[in-house]
Amino acid sequence: MATSEPRILRASEVGQYVFCAQAWWLGSVQGVPSARQEDLVRGWHTHKRHGQQVRQEIRLRRVGYLLIGIGLACVLAWVSGLGG
Repeated sequence: MATSEPRILRASEVGQYVFCAQAWWLGSVQGVPSARQEDLVRGWHTHKRHGQQVRQEIRLRRVGYLLIGIGLACVLAWVSGLGG
């Protein structure tokens, strides 16, 4: 008896199963490739591009916070210089 680790289902697999249990079984259990390979490739590229955009937004947001911090430090330095 072969022991194997439990299979982890991805959210996309659950969605596929809910949409069509037979399609999930054919693809995930039997290993039959989807007839819609072009759609899968296009979706993969779309998700990759979206991920890149999200990472870019995170970087820009961090730069924005850094610039706000620098601006506040400059204002505080200028205000404290006026009082002295």
